[in-house]
Amino acid sequence: MTAFRQHELITVSDALDIAEDATGNYFKFSVGQWKKHGYDVKTLSSLSGREINNFALAVLSKGNRALNKFEPRTKGRDFYFICLQDHLILRALERDGNLSLLPLLLYVFTHELVHIVRFCNFFQRFDVTDRKRAEEEEVVHSMTFDILKNFSLSKLDYVLDSYQGHRMCQIASQ
Repeated sequence: MTAFRQHELITVSDALDIAEDATGNYFKFSVGQWKKHGYDVKTLSSLSGREINNFALAVLSKGNRALNKFEPRTKGRDFYFICLQDHLILRALERDGNLSLLPLLLYVFTHELVHIVRFCNFFQRFDVTDRKRAEEEEVVHSMTFDILKNFSLSKLDYVLDSYQGHRMCQIASQ
């Protein structure tokens, strides 16, 4: 499986920064409010087991954040990992010359961040039936489109059109 190279990891970081800003603006979050939504990003080189798949461009995995030894155990919050599937993202770019890494990652990150916001704010439970998961994907896709539709970024319109209605995330419990 092919992992992102150094120059692609820089684009990953840029896309995440843009997606955080866009999603935060949509939900009207302050910087402090983002801290309540614990998450991190993993790429293929740090994935294992159920975090790797051959169907979705990202897997959202749930765990618990590590507690500081001075924090009470009851303070533990859910923590999410956006597990990028480098190999599938790179394969999509190879397959479709109209795609570009930055707009594709911007879509993927924004989509996953919307899921995280919805889970952390109890708009949706993480562990649900397949039917509820499909309904959640429709809601999240619609919100992702609303967040990104007015962005001026080369090839983003193509990404929005190409992936409308497609499932972009597989949710996996750990």
